[in-house]
Amino acid sequence: MDPVALDIRPSGPFSLAASARFLGDFTPAGRSEAADGPLRLAFPADDGRTTVAALVRQDGAGPDGTRPDGTRPGGTGRHGVRQEADGAAAHAVRAEFVTYADGPGDTGEGLATAGEVRDQIARILSLDVDGRGFPALAEGDRVVAGLMAEFPGLRPVCFHSPYEAAAWSIIGQRVRMAQAAVVKNRLAERHGRRVVVAGRTLYAFPVPAVLRTVTSFPGLTGTKIERLHALAEAAGAGRLDAARLRGMPVDDALAELRALPGIGPFSAELILPRGAGHPDVFPRHERRLHAAMAEAYGLGEAGSNDVERLARIAEGWKPYRSWVALLLRARAEHMVGIAPRA
Repeated sequence: MDPVALDIRPSGPFSLAASARFLGDFTPAGRSEAADGPLRLAFPADDGRTTVAALVRQDGAGPDGTRPDGTRPGGTGRHGVRQEADGAAAHAVRAEFVTYADGPGDTGEGLATAGEVRDQIARILSLDVDGRGFPALAEGDRVVAGLMAEFPGLRPVCFHSPYEAAAWSIIGQRVRMAQAAVVKNRLAERHGRRVVVAGRTLYAFPVPAVLRTVTSFPGLTGTKIERLHALAEAAGAGRLDAARLRGMPVDDALAELRALPGIGPFSAELILPRGAGHPDVFPRHERRLHAAMAEAYGLGEAGSNDVERLARIAEGWKPYRSWVALLLRARAEHMVGIAPRA
């Protein structure tokens, strides 16, 4: 099958190399990516019955000066790298992908369209959001300015879908993140689609209909399997549709997610920004983020417990609160030498 090739043009600064570096350190991804090469992806499409194998590239430097490795020419050091005030568009991203029918008994008719796959890849890389206003946040906030200088061109790299983010949340309950990543990867190897993308073998997470057939699996308790089945049912019913969740008021979307078995406040605040790709969510239950904020803004240890004060600071990040939160977590975890968690 010949791959389909489509371009995605970022609005505002973006570096695919920065995305690849982030994925290389992101525990749920369970793999590494070369910052100077293409990004390989394998995932269930939003339609719940198609698996996608994709190769994503970004060649050359964009008009904002970002090189393929995420750096900029010139600058004055770690926190002195220039950001373009006008948020000029970065170099185009090209996605080449193949789709496969993976629903039980699926004939291959009516699979996800090229446009739908393109839109999902754009969401995974946060390229479906107009980022031209993002650099302006640095003008009145020294912390944000430092983050942008330290991680030029980095936007949130999302889970492939709210469905997969929710599955990760359940798999990771009450176990170490590294252990959860092993279980998730083995589940994909056993029940997901095996694909080869640019010479590398990848395994996509199983589509919802296949996940519902899993009755036991090493590392998953009976309760977790029941909850995964419920998620698969919810995905099939459209309750985990990314566009639907993003179209709702944030509090309503979080409440909708919390109604799912096994999804609490922390997990809901992961699924909405990092699964559905909502760009403007401030997590009120993410203690690691609060600690990172308190340290960055000089609030002291007590400041990390004052969620209302932190939320007021985050008001200045609108409409990109999810993006700044991710950069803060990336910096905090990079400084202590641990991989970013969910």
